Amino acid sequence: MENPIRDVLKLAVENKASDIHIKTASPVTLRMSGNLVESDFVTDEKCLSQILSCMLSEEQRKKYNIAGDVDLSYVEPEVGRFRVNIHKQRGSATLAMRHVKSQILDFKSLGLPPQIQKLTTLERGIVFITGTTGSGKSTTLASVIDYINQTRKMHIITIEDPIEFEFKDKESFIEQREVGLDTISFDSAFIHSLRQDPDIIIVGEMRSKDSFDAALKAADTGHLVFSTLHTRNAAQSINRLLDFYQSSEHSAIRQALAASLAGIVSQRLLTNAKGDGIVPAVEILYNSPIIQSLLRENKLDKLNAAIEGSREEGMLSFNQCLVDLVNRGLVTEDEAFAASDNAESLKMNLKGVFLGVENKILG
Repeated sequence: MENPIRDVLKLAVENKASDIHIKTASPVTLRMSGNLVESDFVTDEKCLSQILSCMLSEEQRKKYNIAGDVDLSYVEPEVGRFRVNIHKQRGSATLAMRHVKSQILDFKSLGLPPQIQKLTTLERGIVFITGTTGSGKSTTLASVIDYINQTRKMHIITIEDPIEFEFKDKESFIEQREVGLDTISFDSAFIHSLRQDPDIIIVGEMRSKDSFDAALKAADTGHLVFSTLHTRNAAQSINRLLDFYQSSEHSAIRQALAASLAGIVSQRLLTNAKGDGIVPAVEILYNSPIIQSLLRENKLDKLNAAIEGSREEGMLSFNQCLVDLVNRGLVTEDEAFAASDNAESLKMNLKGVFLGVENKILG
């Protein structure tokens, strides 16, 4: 059966739309260069029913009918691959679809800073790629995996819901497990993966205490773990992990993080200066001795200052990245100010004024 929105999906791909939104009696809406744009295609209940018939297996339909939500990957032949969430809204089916590009781009093509390559050389520890929904976390993580696949002989196990990018073995041996198809849950797959002789474990999203406990165990036994978090920056990421635990456990978890955290990459997508595309703004934290000290002493409010003062070690704060993007003409100053967590500091930075960070850390 041909999907009734095949032409819309084709239009979305041709116009480089990142997302497609579909609900009853409304125009199918595309997200293009960060902006929502209505198409001429309007769906009704019959059309939505046909769309669901094209996309859902019997098992997925059962899950959708019971839970009201289901995640899946969908391939429209000769058009592309899409990550799909089908959910109910006012009693009717509603879809949010994201185009997953079949070609995995390298760091330079994605506009990522070169120091991110350091992540691909790590032997052990936990690395988080973080950002809000739609910030490009999965794309960056795929680029990291692909680079490792090209340069290192590793056994890589990915645990995803659903599988987005498909990897073919190059130098590495890669297994991709999909929750609901190959395993019952993230937690189960992660725990069992430790018995499958992995070098690197990729967890699509860190969702629970059990998953993070398994990540700590994996890192402690010499594995490298990559995962994502829905957080805006490094400090918020640490706090999100602590939220998995009782307050009485926080000190022990901070000590464990100081020993096992390898890095945090947080990113946001900005509209480029021409207004016809997007550019990533990135914060990079590596677990240096000063970061370890701040974690152990519960000085998470000093993390940003420590990042600012550690550029020679490969770290990068959001404001430093924004200054670079503005100076290179890739984004406008207004776009940079809107994206910054500290617009006043950014304003001074753009004028060439950089306050010393030592007092910020020690004060």
